[in-house]
Amino acid sequence: MKINIINRSNHPLPHYETIASAGMDLRANISEPVTLQPLERAIIKTGLFIELPIGYEAQVRPRSGLAAKKGITVLNAPGTVDADYRGEIGVILVNLSNEAFVVEPGERIAQLVIAAHERANWVEVEELSETKRGVGGFGSTGVK
Repeated sequence: MKINIINRSNHPLPHYETIASAGMDLRANISEPVTLQPLERAIIKTGLFIELPIGYEAQVRPRSGLAAKKGITVLNAPGTVDADYRGEIGVILVNLSNEAFVVEPGERIAQLVIAAHERANWVEVEELSETKRGVGGFGSTGVK
């Protein structure tokens, strides 16, 4: 799939690290380090602008290493970039750790996954089909 992209950062275009990678790393396009205190959040710009085909979205997801080792994640994970959005891609990072975290210029801060999606056409009805689960909510299918 070909996707038009404008790169106004000083970093290479996002790319797949391996043949089986689903996501491409996004880098912080900042001129100086940004410190996130515990529970603080900030929008970190990437310098990237994309033009997706209709029927696709770009999902901004956390990097597992940053989340596991540093407690840094994407607050609205996954963040969605719609096909009609033409602005700069920003990443809402949040520090869920107990220590300050410094985002360095060019640091890999999130990953971008391109995904197809469907559009729903609602059909209003009076009742839904029955299932074994029924109306059971959170945890209703058991723990193990």
